[in-house]
Amino acid sequence: MAQEANSKSSRTDEQSDRAAAERASRVNHPNTVTIFMAMALWLTTTNPAKAQAWVPPRGEGSISFTYQTIDNTGHRRTNGVLVPHGTSLDMSLYLEAEYALTNRLSLTAGLPYVFAKYTDPNPPAPPIPYLPVDQCHCWQSGLQDFGITARYNLASGVFALTPSVSLGVPSHDYNFRGESALGRDLREVRIGVDAGRRLDAISRNLVVQGRYSYAFVERVLGISSNRSNASAEVAYLVKRKLSVRGQAFWQRTHGGLRFGSPPPADLVFPGEVNTPELLYQHDRFLRDNYWRAGGALAYSLPRADLFAAYTAFVSGTDTHAGRAFTIGFSMPFRLGGSHR
Repeated sequence: MAQEANSKSSRTDEQSDRAAAERASRVNHPNTVTIFMAMALWLTTTNPAKAQAWVPPRGEGSISFTYQTIDNTGHRRTNGVLVPHGTSLDMSLYLEAEYALTNRLSLTAGLPYVFAKYTDPNPPAPPIPYLPVDQCHCWQSGLQDFGITARYNLASGVFALTPSVSLGVPSHDYNFRGESALGRDLREVRIGVDAGRRLDAISRNLVVQGRYSYAFVERVLGISSNRSNASAEVAYLVKRKLSVRGQAFWQRTHGGLRFGSPPPADLVFPGEVNTPELLYQHDRFLRDNYWRAGGALAYSLPRADLFAAYTAFVSGTDTHAGRAFTIGFSMPFRLGGSHR
């Protein structure tokens, strides 16, 4: 297991992105469908800051419920080679609420409940320990990391620019070892910026958004696993109530340890994880880098927005291979009557 920065961190950055973006088009296209999802991932992940360039009007908010399943089909080693072993399955239920204090400032808070299970019939490759939580091939579950995000909009309209700061804190001292771990059990602070533009010259129904964030992650054994995350998406309002979007996600870990690759390789497995202490903690600080891509749909009902997304784990190093499927709904609300 190793990740918000991978599939088992405090939600994937792309997963958190999705949980938030369904609110973006409520600002971009009033009285039309909410263009869904901006991390998350999962879970992944991280929770991480929102990929949303527009902020709701003062007094408006939303409550979102998201279900995500991640099929980890193997691992990509340091040289990018896919090793189809150590498979696992993750599921998460994520409840999140957002509220706009002003026309520029909004707060978001959420907490995921995570399920994880080791699915490979064979033990992991030595020297990785075969832990009891994996040997049983049974579900492990529990609350993961509480997340809160503050976003402040600097520019709005056809073009929007919104910086943000997020805090992720483990809800309790949960297990972080093995493929069926609930997460990394680490605190982190994320600073990010979202930019979005409605491409009126082409179509008022076409929007592009991008996001960059940097996470300061709690050190383990003095090892840093700070990371950069970026995402880009194109959203199109097909009909008044239906939207589609394409998404791409990138992650780079600044620090961390490399697990090596099968021989012949410059760094042979287990690479830099070469002491008992490092092996015990390795799930928390691998140098997890990846590219992921996917698509999403959203449909607007009178009192809720429904969304679904699929993400493929395209490539990476010291990361999981696999795919993720996400579904959920978001219910908008207003407090304090009409606001101008």
